[in-house]
Amino acid sequence: MNLALWITTGLLAFVCLVGSAKMFVPKEKLVGMGASAQWVEDFSPGALKAIGAVELLAAAALVLPAALGIAPVLVPWAATGLVLLFAGAATMRLRRGERATVAGDLLYLALSAFAAWGRFGPEPFTG
Repeated sequence: MNLALWITTGLLAFVCLVGSAKMFVPKEKLVGMGASAQWVEDFSPGALKAIGAVELLAAAALVLPAALGIAPVLVPWAATGLVLLFAGAATMRLRRGERATVAGDLLYLALSAFAAWGRFGPEPFTG
């Protein structure tokens, strides 16, 4: 179970790290990246930078506290925050009518919920 949770948090951290590119890529370039990035049109450049910063912090908070042994209790809280982030992403995609692209958000939502449940419940870090 511990290995599955590490793999899950590593995957989520990677996804968030890639997603944090919103902080550095101009909005116009993001819009041109294809059908799955059309949601960017609904947000200001500042909001995109904020979302990217949250994803960058989540990537760090999912791995570093446990790996370094400094406040590992932050890992399940970061996973809980990602549940909220991906729930918002899925809701936004459904409101925009992007039913084909909501599956990824729902998958990441489920993985985040698994990581939060696993680290709060059966496999917590004992510090």
